[in-house]
Amino acid sequence: MSPSLDPVERNQIKPPIGIRFLECVKKRRLSYGTHQAIVLIVTFLAYASYHAARKTTSIVKSTLDPQSSEVGLRFVPWRITYSNEPVARKRSSWKLGEGWAPFDASDGTALLGELDLAFLAIYAIGMFFSGHLGDRMNLRIFLTIGMVGTGIFTSLFGVGFWANVHNFYYYLIVQMLAGLFQSTGWPSVVAVVGKWFGKRKRGLIMGIWNAHTSVGNISGSLIAAAMLSYGWGWSFVLPGLVIAFAGLLVFLLLPVSPEAVGADKDEDELDSPNKAGEGVTEPLLASDPDVKQEAVGFIEAWKIPGVAPFALCLFFSKLVAYTFLYWLPFYISQTAIDGKYLSDGSSGNLSTLFDVGGVVGGILAGHISDRLDARAITAASFMYCAIPALFFYRSYGHLSLGLNIALMFITGMFVNGPYALITTAVSADLGTHSSLKGNSRALATVTAIIDGTGSVGAAIGPLLTGYISSKSWNAVFAMLMAAALVAGLLLTRLIVVEVAAKIAESRSQGSTSRAPAAALDV
Repeated sequence: MSPSLDPVERNQIKPPIGIRFLECVKKRRLSYGTHQAIVLIVTFLAYASYHAARKTTSIVKSTLDPQSSEVGLRFVPWRITYSNEPVARKRSSWKLGEGWAPFDASDGTALLGELDLAFLAIYAIGMFFSGHLGDRMNLRIFLTIGMVGTGIFTSLFGVGFWANVHNFYYYLIVQMLAGLFQSTGWPSVVAVVGKWFGKRKRGLIMGIWNAHTSVGNISGSLIAAAMLSYGWGWSFVLPGLVIAFAGLLVFLLLPVSPEAVGADKDEDELDSPNKAGEGVTEPLLASDPDVKQEAVGFIEAWKIPGVAPFALCLFFSKLVAYTFLYWLPFYISQTAIDGKYLSDGSSGNLSTLFDVGGVVGGILAGHISDRLDARAITAASFMYCAIPALFFYRSYGHLSLGLNIALMFITGMFVNGPYALITTAVSADLGTHSSLKGNSRALATVTAIIDGTGSVGAAIGPLLTGYISSKSWNAVFAMLMAAALVAGLLLTRLIVVEVAAKIAESRSQGSTSRAPAAALDV
């Protein structure tokens, strides 16, 4: 056993049961590249299941609260023929389109917004504690507990359908506990991936890997929409069972770090040497074997250069992204597209195209930031481009279905691109910042700080939308455009630093290229 391993890593040195089984079948140890592939696949499935469970609420919103569309559709009475039916009948014999007390009352939209707030507020608070615990615990066990807990409480929300629960506080408490367990996911998966991959091409790799967010949103939307006709409870129970099963896969297969499984890194797996003038040629996560790594404190992590501005940027970026996550299907169902209104299920299915655009945006943002070696410039550029995209989607998305799809795709690309970049590559970069002197025990904490701060914005956006949308969707989009602008402006100082570094690098290369020519003249 390596003397550099601390007590936590010594407890993790025994490979998971699934890894040992694969090595037994193959009759040899798995290569480093195989371990990396397992890490990417398992963490991808894990976080996709988190988002699938999280997405269900947005799909079921218009089913729980169909009367909310009365504000926008007051001149289309046939869409709200059930509005005068007694609550007692709805409780005893529920049918799709009848709503569900207490969310079918006049304040139903606000109540649903409060559920979103409760979930995301606890999620944001729990994120900070999860990052602190994640750097001090076995991440495989920690992640498994979080996923199984998420599955239980997501399912319990749906159980309210069969148990005929109409008490708002039941759903509120269940959502809060679901948010607490959901907070274990992101710091854990980013920390694991960050420990297996160095900085070279990290933006591209994590941009592709971050498609799990959109894949989870899409699959969650499709599952929830498909289950609505069988009873909205299934829209929660089935994703809950899926994430619990994914948690079992994590427990059986996930190697949390190379040291945890005694993996040997081949020369081909090492990061390529840096450019001339940059002294480090080892992987970012390599550390002095004689130095015992200790988990970085919360305050110390905040002081890492770049953490605060990116965290605040994500606050506004995630406000925009999560408003779409929770309210886009609802918005589509209330908006006449080419003069026609889509059903709740069709609205949920159509909203998945926003996430498809998000997949493309995440990959593009990661690739561009790798090529430019400029994370702040890339993130800010995407946020600025999101402003006209939001304007055009609101102004012209209703003209035709094709135009709605195109504008939704473009909006998803620019909104989710920087969100994906900051929560993956940027978090991993800052979690292995040079100021940490090779200590990899800050990854979960830094990731939790950045995403936790972003999650506060994610809580505020849907809450405000719940109140504002009942009066004006134009005001909602104005809020989103303002948030995108502020998100970009918060990175201004980092952009200046990156531009200055590019100019200095360009001048350095120019002086180097002129030196041989001067020698020839002599």
